[in-house]
Amino acid sequence: MKHRFSPGRPCPVEIVPQWDISTDVAIVGFGAAGSCAAIEALNAGAAVDVFEVASAPGGSASLSGGEVYVGGSGGTEVQREHGFEDQTEDLRQYLMMAGGPTADADRIDLYAEQAAAHFNWLRAQGVPFKGSYLPGKWIEPTTDDTLIWSGNEKAWPFSAKAKPAPRGHTVEFEGWGGGQLFMEKLSERALELGATAHYESRVLCLIVDQEGAVKGLVVRREGKELFVQARKGVVLCAGGFIANRGMVKRYAPEALVCEHQVSAGNDDGSGIRMGVSVGATTLNMQEFFATLPFFPPESLVKGIFINERSQRFINEDTYHGRVAHYVLRQPNGRAWLLVDNDIFGRPFLQPNITIAAVGETWEEIETELALEPGSLAATVNEFNRHASQGADPYFHKSQEWLKPLLTPPFAALSYCQGDVEGHAFTLGGLATRPSGEVLNADGEPITGLYAAGRTACGLPRWGEGYSSGLSLGDSTFFGRQAGASAASMNS
Repeated sequence: MKHRFSPGRPCPVEIVPQWDISTDVAIVGFGAAGSCAAIEALNAGAAVDVFEVASAPGGSASLSGGEVYVGGSGGTEVQREHGFEDQTEDLRQYLMMAGGPTADADRIDLYAEQAAAHFNWLRAQGVPFKGSYLPGKWIEPTTDDTLIWSGNEKAWPFSAKAKPAPRGHTVEFEGWGGGQLFMEKLSERALELGATAHYESRVLCLIVDQEGAVKGLVVRREGKELFVQARKGVVLCAGGFIANRGMVKRYAPEALVCEHQVSAGNDDGSGIRMGVSVGATTLNMQEFFATLPFFPPESLVKGIFINERSQRFINEDTYHGRVAHYVLRQPNGRAWLLVDNDIFGRPFLQPNITIAAVGETWEEIETELALEPGSLAATVNEFNRHASQGADPYFHKSQEWLKPLLTPPFAALSYCQGDVEGHAFTLGGLATRPSGEVLNADGEPITGLYAAGRTACGLPRWGEGYSSGLSLGDSTFFGRQAGASAASMNS
């Protein structure tokens, strides 16, 4: 009877009929983490084969804005050029807050100490950064500028504990989707150094010996099953699991309210499942990134979010993903963004958003939204009273974004579930050391197995603390660590 191969069950090495491909380091996935793992393994002298299920490299990173979140060491060259000092301790403290309740201090310490040098490394691989600074509040810049404010740096409570600095460093690319250029450069570099790429090659499972050490992969290509020997190790860089509805329903069901998957389509959780099949443990599988389009235009940031109880619940100047998580968990999925005529605009990313109410007074808005009589007017009047004095004692919104809502007509933009389009990707994954070794439930490394990118639980592990650029920063940096570790393994 023919053996059925599945990511959820490893293949015993005893039943391998022959090694169709032999290499030192076998990498699953040719995205950001896989490219950088390949580069470092090759630089360490290892033979590298990369297996990619798609017909070209890039992965989900190719759909990103091409931003990396870096700083520290006094600032990157670009930060310093534009007058921003960024001490390592400030970056470390920010990342500890961004990591949430399960922040990995060892991982954060390593990244904070080496992030500025990592930016220089990316440049050395051919990734172009113009070096200019773009002020303002952006979801993703459409210009080819480099330095942007891409997270919660200037928003409370982060700004109260870590000196703010812009840390989003964006590839030199005009328009949306700079990740494509970013990935072209990294994958080209890996190929130039000698990586062998296998496209349209689906990895079916890991191969293990009797002691549980990982020895290779079973791969399906052109309808045939190939057995791949990895003399030094396997690096799983196969993305997250947002494209696997069953896994999302099981582990992160709250993400199902977001209609759009931020994925190239192959984030099916297979890398995570392969790790679990050989005893790996997972972390934060319930966590996900989410965003709802409430700016640009940035004038909308000066509005205030309220729920069906007419209560504010977030400082609106914080990162759009953090705002989204607060919006999504409001009672009965109901929330609105209140604006006056001075700041009104339709979100560029969803210009057809529902305008739930329009009125000459806040009492009219309150009536149209069927809220408790007097409740909305009281909330807005209280906000206006403090905003006129440049203060927000309840939510600490920065003075830069404080404006009393006084100019009629007034409006309520609906952020109720069903009225707004959400975007999501998963943040949970395999437990690893900062050096890439995959860990079992006892915290011990599984021999021959490494992981990075969204297959692993890395720096971005808490939806409320995410910043644009954290995924690419994490994937490229810790992909490098995993590749170097695998290459140093004694075969």
